[in-house]
Amino acid sequence: MVAWDWSPRQLAALARFLQERGLTCGPVRAVRIGDGHSNLTYRVIDEAGATVVVRRPPPPPTPPGAHDVLREARLISALGGSAVPVAPVLATASAGEVLDAPLYVMGYVDGVVVTAQTPPPLDSPSTRRRIGHALVDTLAALHSVDWRAAGLAELGRPEGFNSRHVHRMARLIADDAGRVPDEFADVRQWLLAHVPVESGAAIVHNDFRLPNVMLSTRRPGEVAAVLDWELATIGDPLFDLGYFLASVPREEPFNPTQAMGIAMLEAGYPSRQELAERYAQRTGADLTHLPWYTVLALWKLAVLYEYSHRRARQGTGDPYYLDRGLVHAFLDDARRSAGLVSSSPASTRQE
Repeated sequence: MVAWDWSPRQLAALARFLQERGLTCGPVRAVRIGDGHSNLTYRVIDEAGATVVVRRPPPPPTPPGAHDVLREARLISALGGSAVPVAPVLATASAGEVLDAPLYVMGYVDGVVVTAQTPPPLDSPSTRRRIGHALVDTLAALHSVDWRAAGLAELGRPEGFNSRHVHRMARLIADDAGRVPDEFADVRQWLLAHVPVESGAAIVHNDFRLPNVMLSTRRPGEVAAVLDWELATIGDPLFDLGYFLASVPREEPFNPTQAMGIAMLEAGYPSRQELAERYAQRTGADLTHLPWYTVLALWKLAVLYEYSHRRARQGTGDPYYLDRGLVHAFLDDARRSAGLVSSSPASTRQE
């Protein structure tokens, strides 16, 4: 968890900002939501109980292009009224208006985020099954949104998305000569040797998994809101599906993303195969190359964790990433999924 909290002066500035927009009245308090390792999210409550949600970037230094909360707010606003459940965006603030960083304000959505265990009243096998289906149906709905009509044409470049994705990730950890560390090279080579033509162009969430949705408790089995849109772009929709399936735990050892959604091992949740088949039924997608997208998702996560590990060692990043075993867990899973060696060479595990 990134160490940051509201000072009394900042809370007072936030209270003024919210009151001027008719969202709260008088003093407010802020309670951190979740323990994620990216943008910071707070439930903000006034003395009468009025509640909103505020999202801001983590403390600097911020990597170029990362943690753009105003871009995130723009995308969520564009999805309002679509078949994709999102919290309404109520206000935005540029850096300097409230904090030294930008922020946006969302409406509070009642529900639960499930990670380690599915709570009542969602914990029956039949409801868990409906949740699994709802996740896939929500992803299919996202990929059917007309992103051009929604004004999101400048959000990304779908042409050449797959190959560019591999090269862009590699640059995060490459040396000055463009070489990635040896432990990353075999999976990168496999990915480049098997790059499929893009299956289409759609809004891609880029981090779609069980802990990044709010589940309704009033309507068990339904998704109340999709969260954490900061990585969303326009790209190949099958990457979202591959990433989602890579987050579904199947058997130990679990990679870090699977460990965050271990509840999906409980009775009732559909298998990866069933989830993939339901997506194909909803979208008509050809899943021939789906394994490639799953390998890409795992390798990408290894790269991002390695990048964050380096920043943490320099004292400028989240201490969560100091454990380099997290990187190896993703690399091992990527190798297994690609049919390569099942574990990293011992020489590459040395710090």
